[in-house]
Amino acid sequence: MPRDYLWEYRNPYEWMDRTRKGSFPPLIITCAVTGGIHGKETHRNLPETAEEQADQVYDAYKAGAVSVHIHARVPSQPSLTSSHAEDYSLVNRLIRERCPDIIINNTTGGGPWLTKEQRMCCLFSDPPPDMASLNLGPFVLKFPLKDRRAPLSAPRDGYLFDACIPASYADVNLYAASMKDKGIKPEIELYHHGQYWVLHDLIREGNIEPPYMIQFVMGFQTSSFPTPANVISLINELPPHSMFSLIGVGPFQLPMNVLGIILGGHVRVGMEDNIYYRKREQVENNAQLVSRVKRIAHELNRDVATVSQARQMLGLPPRGEKD
Repeated sequence: MPRDYLWEYRNPYEWMDRTRKGSFPPLIITCAVTGGIHGKETHRNLPETAEEQADQVYDAYKAGAVSVHIHARVPSQPSLTSSHAEDYSLVNRLIRERCPDIIINNTTGGGPWLTKEQRMCCLFSDPPPDMASLNLGPFVLKFPLKDRRAPLSAPRDGYLFDACIPASYADVNLYAASMKDKGIKPEIELYHHGQYWVLHDLIREGNIEPPYMIQFVMGFQTSSFPTPANVISLINELPPHSMFSLIGVGPFQLPMNVLGIILGGHVRVGMEDNIYYRKREQVENNAQLVSRVKRIAHELNRDVATVSQARQMLGLPPRGEKD
């Protein structure tokens, strides 16, 4: 694949030329099948166990996802994100059995209750991930958690969650250096403009290497408001040799996905970020969200990446179906 998948997003003439020719890079669709906080108390089909996650990854893969973002859960308390490498090993192994070439992207964001050492457990899984998320700084959260009632396992009362998730320059560089040492590519999670300071620090310290995959997290608490103006402003600050992807949380998932397609970037869908298909109608599963964004991409004259193309664009080694 030619290296013109790294193009100048800020150049209006190039954008118009690529729109006319239909020559944007193939769209990388990532699916975040489950998150680190909410569980089946919010949606009956939200996958919690390793087997449920692998099953939904397989369906999302068949629907067009080439990358999957994973939060392994605590087996005895499946509403919580795990802090043990063996739990990630199980999920990754089951995914590899069903989808040998898919890009596995484990979280170092984990859950809000984990230490930085616990967040890095996913880097030690066997099989290892191809990528791991790298949050560029702290954020503050405040929201109600629903009651978790029997017959769901590990029931608990709902409560108001109110906390700050800390991260220093040293913490972020530690995550990045650990990924580099293990040959795991960071998926760089950028929540607002101020985190470009941290991104440039990572580049100066030599802890990340191009091509950079920078994912704008829009509509999450203390992230940028999910507006077209903010997305374009974030794009204007991208360093050279960068690609971008868009996350939209809740009702903003679909408009952010469409904007990512139109602007020549990439997209993330999935039940970690959104459990509704449309107003007052819950999504059936992760594959339904993948299928929709793939259809929209085709309607907008945008090719969708194969796993092989996505690996090449991201600078990841190829994996054959029998690897």
